Amino acid sequence: MAFKIYTKTGDKGKTSLIGGAKVSKSHIRIDAYGTVDELNAYLGLVIDYQTHTGTRALLQTIQDRLFVVGASLASDPEKEQKMSIPDLLPEDIQQLEQAIDNMEASLEPLKYFLLPGGHVAVSTCHIARTVCRRAERLCVAMQEAGQLVVPEVLQYLNRLSDYLFVLARFTSFQLGVAEIPWRPRKRED
Repeated sequence: MAFKIYTKTGDKGKTSLIGGAKVSKSHIRIDAYGTVDELNAYLGLVIDYQTHTGTRALLQTIQDRLFVVGASLASDPEKEQKMSIPDLLPEDIQQLEQAIDNMEASLEPLKYFLLPGGHVAVSTCHIARTVCRRAERLCVAMQEAGQLVVPEVLQYLNRLSDYLFVLARFTSFQLGVAEIPWRPRKRED
């Protein structure tokens, strides 16, 4: 028999962490892994707009790693050591760095700030990038509040936002779409 998607256990504004502890749905830990989930959904959209097979495959790997990040953030820190939660590895971060380096080898050096846009595939990368930065900020806030955040989670989210910025530029390059430079208005005296 299939399980039901609704459990009614959250109807009063509480949810359970992995390990059983109940917390408010407004708890920063829930906000953090909920934002990672939002990022993962946006990455699905980024994948839908990508035509390069290698990029699509890496993005699907990143989605998998974001489930690892989410599981880490959703775990009760009091019981995490007793549970078998997958870990992020240094190789996961290195994979992002290598992908960044590979894409940047095809791009002109960045000489100005860029405005998101030019093509829906580019804009979608930028939306994912900003959601990633929000997830990172929430994790930093958790850490500053004395809550456990695995260091690799912060490193991965930081590097992932860099990757998504470069992916936006690389997608512009692949599509032959001009990047949109920010041209600040000059103040006239």
